[in-house]
Amino acid sequence: MFSAVPMMRLSAIVLDRDERPVLQGLGRMGVLHITRAKAGPETAPFAPPDHSGQHARCDRITGRIAELRRLLGIAAPAAARPEPESMTLDRIEELLGQFEQAAAGLAGRRQGAQARKNQVAAVLEQVSSFQGVNIPLEELGRFSFLHFAVGSLPEQQLESLRGKVGGNVILLPLPPKSDRRAMVAVTSHAGRSALEAALRESMFRHETIPLDNGGTVATVMAESGREQERLDAELEQVGRAFLELAASAAPRLAEMEQLVLMEQRILEAEEGFPHTDATVLIIGWVPASDLPAVKQRLKEITRGSCVVEAVAPDHLPEDQVPVLLRHPRILRPFEMLVSGYGLPGYRELEPTLFVAITYMLMFGMMFGDVGHGAVLALAGLAAAAAGRTRKVRDVGVLLLLAGLSSMAFGAVYGSYFGIASLRVHALWHDPLEGNPMDLMLAAMGLGVVIISIGIVLNVINRFRKRDWIGGLLDSFGVVGALFYWGALGLILKYAALRERGLAGLAVTLVVAVPIAAWALREPLKLALARRAGRPARAGGFFEAAMESVVEAFEAALSYMANTISFVRLAAYAMSHAAVLMATFLLAAEVSKFSKGGGALSVLIIIAGNLVAILLEGVIAAVQALRLEYYEFFGKFFSGSGQAFTPFHLGPKKD
Repeated sequence: MFSAVPMMRLSAIVLDRDERPVLQGLGRMGVLHITRAKAGPETAPFAPPDHSGQHARCDRITGRIAELRRLLGIAAPAAARPEPESMTLDRIEELLGQFEQAAAGLAGRRQGAQARKNQVAAVLEQVSSFQGVNIPLEELGRFSFLHFAVGSLPEQQLESLRGKVGGNVILLPLPPKSDRRAMVAVTSHAGRSALEAALRESMFRHETIPLDNGGTVATVMAESGREQERLDAELEQVGRAFLELAASAAPRLAEMEQLVLMEQRILEAEEGFPHTDATVLIIGWVPASDLPAVKQRLKEITRGSCVVEAVAPDHLPEDQVPVLLRHPRILRPFEMLVSGYGLPGYRELEPTLFVAITYMLMFGMMFGDVGHGAVLALAGLAAAAAGRTRKVRDVGVLLLLAGLSSMAFGAVYGSYFGIASLRVHALWHDPLEGNPMDLMLAAMGLGVVIISIGIVLNVINRFRKRDWIGGLLDSFGVVGALFYWGALGLILKYAALRERGLAGLAVTLVVAVPIAAWALREPLKLALARRAGRPARAGGFFEAAMESVVEAFEAALSYMANTISFVRLAAYAMSHAAVLMATFLLAAEVSKFSKGGGALSVLIIIAGNLVAILLEGVIAAVQALRLEYYEFFGKFFSGSGQAFTPFHLGPKKD
């Protein structure tokens, strides 16, 4: 619980022919964190292969799959868990080509039918204005003694045209369409020039009506209507064919996409393995508890034709060992908070349990109310029980625990949705009542405990890494603990020490001695490094001593600032209570209204509580996290751990 999962460094030499089956088997297990290795005398003579061409091919295939989904209207890929051996890239491209060909044929049919439908619609729109002309318009131009003009002009130009033409012109206006009016103008052959001139001035537009020999507008419209119905039926048929093709293609496309992703992961893994002419070296990290199963699986896949070696990382640098945290469900949400800052080093103490306890205490102190906590707890319980993903369920657990902590502190404060009449049941007192210094001292007391835990964890981490000087003389090491605890005792018992004449000695032991010890840290490190022949820092002992002195005073100030920073717990607790008090004062004033005052005051109380839950809840959560990161983690937590990312071929877990 206080350490990362123990790891073992696995090295496996397998035959070249077994490399892919081995990766497929390990990918199904999902317990190997692959380490990239370079060619050399300690690994293998040949560098890992370059699969950039294969990666490009996979990218092209996934692009084609995405385009086919778009063409077929497939919203999202269906879930698929194919076997890695079920289909090769060649077979995927062959099947994908068949789907693309079928989709292209349907798309061509749809495009052709739609284009023809647009043409028919244009004809209908053109001839619809001439429905009243029941004569074969294509014959009009054959009269030798008459001149006909068929077309349209702007509606407002019609009366102007009437005035321009004489009595030897017949104007046959037809029903208007949009802002233009269709019209047939008839005059004698001799009056043709005058008519055309008048038409040009009136912005007349000649139109050619698409009529067959002997046809009329009525016959054209009837035939176009029948053609539209046929085209609509064809488009509907094509649409059904698209749906059928999409239904059959969706699962296959999802399977193909998953297989391509698997292939890319295998290619990426292979690019980390040096090799010989006939063998491949696979290097990675495996949780110690999973090592026997991994060894057994390798033996089964290779039929015993492999060499497997596993060693503990005792003498390897900490930054080379990946970190895996495993917690029961109740602690998983706090693991999420820890990883938001970073992961602990492999040999560092894992702080999730301490974070869980301290975070809940700080949140509850700032957001103490039985009613508000119950709302959070119910929301968290619903999310934890019905959440679709692991992250949602973990957030639900976090809300549930935060709500329970809020309820506990609410009982201490006697706060039940801020109702004043229920404060008589308080185990202590409301944050705004009594002496506010009591709450501030309680907040700083909690801060002292949290800072002290951070110091202890830092000392343990330093000693586990065999950093004896850091564990003893670090700002948050043993000397730092003596300074901090001694300074606190000196503040609390200064009057008694002065009465006994021990104040000067206490100040010397508690303040002067730790600062002097801090000042010796860097010079001592420099001396030991030079004695051991290790690379030492630039500069001499004077520069090292000056840096240590500056850091010593900085550490002394940081202890004071860190402790005072926890006063915010009391400040936000009072802020939460003040919001509720203001809500009830406003509701009391509104209730005095002659009309609807009672109902309005109830609404104000409900709205005020909702604002307090949402606004103050977010503020309390953020401030508690800030104190964890800056005042607690800053004492011991490096956050430099490398996450354990196992190689796996299945769909990503939530």
